[in-house]
Amino acid sequence: MSKRDELIAKYADDLTNKCKMTPDMALLTKVTIGCGPAIYNADSSTVAGSDPSELETVKNNFLIKKLGLADGPALMEAINAVIETYGRSERNKYRAVVYYMLVKHFGKEAVYG
Repeated sequence: MSKRDELIAKYADDLTNKCKMTPDMALLTKVTIGCGPAIYNADSSTVAGSDPSELETVKNNFLIKKLGLADGPALMEAINAVIETYGRSERNKYRAVVYYMLVKHFGKEAVYG
């Protein structure tokens, strides 16, 4: 099993057990690949849910640039909803899992078509 496959399995486990969702493995794989080398770095592989600048980065670089969404309060509301679902107290909120949930939230699976 490759390092990426191990990480995808870990993300699927988080989605199942921490977020109470059944992951779409094909989409999760595509979102993970889309994160690029960030998933292999301890700092960039996670999202600091309590850091406003980190959440702005997710909004600007992922939701607006990658998914093509228009800026507005709904974006930050969605990010906060995802952080709540993952669990605010959860120390390691994996970027790929957060992005996956945001893709599902906005129905933007076609971006990874």
